[in-house]
Amino acid sequence: MFSSYDGLCTIGELAEHAGVSVKTVRFYSDRGLLPEASRSVGGHRRYAPDAVERLAMIRSLRGLDLPVPEVRRILDEQDERDGAGTEGAGGAGGALEDAVAGRLRTLGSELAALRWREAALRLVQECPPAERPGRLRLVGAVAAPPSTASLARFWRAWLPPRMPARSVTAFLEAAVPDPPDDPQPAQVLAFARLHAFVTRPCGGGGGGSCQPRAHGVAGARASAVLYAGLAEAYDLAGGELRRGAVPAPGEALDGFVDAYAGTYGAHDTPGFRRLLAGRLATDPRIDRYWDLTAEVISAPGGRPEPTPGSAHDWLLAALEAQLETADVLDGAGSACAGAGQDSAASPVPDQARAVPTPVSGAQYG
Repeated sequence: MFSSYDGLCTIGELAEHAGVSVKTVRFYSDRGLLPEASRSVGGHRRYAPDAVERLAMIRSLRGLDLPVPEVRRILDEQDERDGAGTEGAGGAGGALEDAVAGRLRTLGSELAALRWREAALRLVQECPPAERPGRLRLVGAVAAPPSTASLARFWRAWLPPRMPARSVTAFLEAAVPDPPDDPQPAQVLAFARLHAFVTRPCGGGGGGSCQPRAHGVAGARASAVLYAGLAEAYDLAGGELRRGAVPAPGEALDGFVDAYAGTYGAHDTPGFRRLLAGRLATDPRIDRYWDLTAEVISAPGGRPEPTPGSAHDWLLAALEAQLETADVLDGAGSACAGAGQDSAASPVPDQARAVPTPVSGAQYG
């Protein structure tokens, strides 16, 4: 390949043959990626014929934007494989696979950041001029791509202390929305508002004012059981919401009530359900969080995706509807009983008055 007596070439000849500058060859050589075969009497670098192929490999790897340390690991692995005589069919080794996978992850994050910034810019561009300063402050407080750390901190402060780590993780997976990979401006706005919501004091009175009553009743482990039961009930209710079902008694409501009954150390009775409905009605609510979460995870213009908050509301509405039905039936039964003790039979059987009613508990919503 080279015309010299020893088959080696100078740095200039290698650069010309590879179509790069001498400076480039020297850069890779100085970093140990392109070893010299020898030095001339005058101290000039001399390279073997295989340096052309190695340089082409280096340029290909750098063309994929792989950093120099990753390129070195790939070449070292290839040298070891060549030295062991295992070249050929094996193709790429683990170092190359790891480097490519890492670069893909980095590119994915960079692309997500670009898509988020594009949607944020469109949000500012499309809003009325008078609203732009406020929108800029709102979206400027959120990184690109956005982090959910502030949302997780909000819920960690809200949950009962010393809950098992596994239970906390399961709760956060359900309560903290993942920002969309390709957001629309409305979703960027919703996430920015969500970030602003959770970084303000809850209700102006600190975390304690936002705690549901069940947190004061249940210990750390009982709270873990409570939220595990609620998660199952919310999943079932989410399916009903997707079907557009009207809130009604059923498996979801029974699981909802059972989770609270276990927390309060009570039996699932009509009286307990009535008491529970009253307690849930007075618990602090964070509807704003769940409304914004639904905007973040739902396609703009489409049906809102269920959230733990909307599932809780559906179950509470089902509980209240069941209690109202029981009240009507009890009223009818009382009227029949007052019509005379000689009646042959009451039109309302006893078991109808004891229709089980679902319970709600530590408020998600």
